[in-house]
Amino acid sequence: MDKESPRSVSFRTHRRGERSNLNQQSKGKQSLPSSHCEFMKNVNKMFGGAGGADVEEGFPLGRVPQDYPMKIVWKKGFIRLVLVGGILWMLLILLASLFHVWSCQSSISFFSAMCNKESKVFSMLGSLGFVPKGQNQHRCPIPVVGDPDKIKIPKGGTPDEIVKNLTYVLEDEILPKGTQSSPLFGGHQNWAQREESFRLKSDMKVHCGFIRNGGAEMAPADIKYAKKCRFVVASGIFDGYDVPHQPSDLSPRSKKLFCFLMAVDETSLNFIKENVTVREDNDGGKWVGIWRLVLLKHPPYDEPRRNGKVPKILTHRLYPNAQYSIWIDGKMELMVDPLQILERYLWRGKHTFAISQHKHHHSIYEEADANKRRKRYARPLIDLHMKIYRYEGLESWDPTKKTVSDVPEGAIIIREHTAMSNLFSCLWFNEVHLFTPRDQLSFGYVVYRLGGLFKFFMFPNCEYNSLFVLHPHIREHSSRIEWVTSWNQLKGKGTISNRGKDWDQANAKNGLIESRGGLGLWTPYPANLDSVVLPPVARTSKAG
Repeated sequence: MDKESPRSVSFRTHRRGERSNLNQQSKGKQSLPSSHCEFMKNVNKMFGGAGGADVEEGFPLGRVPQDYPMKIVWKKGFIRLVLVGGILWMLLILLASLFHVWSCQSSISFFSAMCNKESKVFSMLGSLGFVPKGQNQHRCPIPVVGDPDKIKIPKGGTPDEIVKNLTYVLEDEILPKGTQSSPLFGGHQNWAQREESFRLKSDMKVHCGFIRNGGAEMAPADIKYAKKCRFVVASGIFDGYDVPHQPSDLSPRSKKLFCFLMAVDETSLNFIKENVTVREDNDGGKWVGIWRLVLLKHPPYDEPRRNGKVPKILTHRLYPNAQYSIWIDGKMELMVDPLQILERYLWRGKHTFAISQHKHHHSIYEEADANKRRKRYARPLIDLHMKIYRYEGLESWDPTKKTVSDVPEGAIIIREHTAMSNLFSCLWFNEVHLFTPRDQLSFGYVVYRLGGLFKFFMFPNCEYNSLFVLHPHIREHSSRIEWVTSWNQLKGKGTISNRGKDWDQANAKNGLIESRGGLGLWTPYPANLDSVVLPPVARTSKAG
């Protein structure tokens, strides 16, 4: 008892002092504004819970929880932690977004491969101004002359300075007995003839398709009509995968000046007749709107994609009297007047050949890798194609090269049909005939072999996208050879899985091997390619 007395007295004294202080605070509080009282109540409720009233009026004896100060400290600390965590999280997101923008502009392949310019995040950052201008442009304004009627058409044509006289092989070579003797549209060009075709001379004779009895014959009425065409907008539909789309914003001058010629095969002609109105004139010509349908009888190749390269690359052979041509793919609707296109891409810069650069790829090897992964052609044949180019000295594209890119976006090609421009088209087509129908894989190689003597204008991809409206195919065409992954499948010793279906090639006769195209991949190459290693590829986009 004696030991407890001092403690009790001390405790009571302490509580008296505490009550006195609280009473003074209560008295002083009566003079505070009501808004301040309400504010204190809210604070007390926040930190004291149900005991907030006790804090305001003074704690009765024995009512103060012993852990009350710890609760206040804990709650204040928790709020600070949430705030700090939120700020750090926002900074992390900001840093990640800025890194994403930086990676899209980086020249380091490892970082550029991480960039996805098609993502919503990248688009949002672009709209907020974080992406530098020019990095997120799908379409951009084309600096064309406003009024097509004011465009001055050059008199004459660009003079031929290197190749002055170009002629073509018209008869197929006589082959030894026991070998394929039927004429090929592209001819049986051998390796020595191919090599000679790249040696530029004043007078040249080269393979350039249209070997007699090789296919792709035009009707007499279409030949007669095409002879009068000096300015041509050309297109083509094969395998019945599309219908013609009418050009927009044509000037009256261009309607009179240009012939709009759409090359088709029998399958596509029947498909077009079933889906749109086809008008026939008094001479037997077939029309869909402004387009005249030009039927190519007897398709020259087994593969529809390869057939489509005939009017695309050999426009000057199909329409030999044309001085200027604009090729557009069949799925495209032209949005710019053809005269404005010729003035912008040819006449203004005194060019004879113009084509857009590819949206994603600069190197042929990068484009080949994308073709394999997207099943655009047999993978072992693409590899063999690239090994031949690698052996013949073609390096991967890099910024030190004189060309903007080795890979074009070939859906639009703008040409003046000079001897040099026509020669380039012939050599480009010969590569498509010899190897794979993926013409983008051959363009940069032919430029390389001509040693910079072929001058052309490769314009920005954003302008390419402003020239047309791209319509989806009504249906996709494909052949089994596009799904081949191994040599065993090509030789009929394996199955090919195509969207869940297995095709057994064990009893198929030439079911996968094209009989009239790509023969350079089956003709022994005059060098050993076993030691050739393809350069590594950095994938810089979803498409690549």
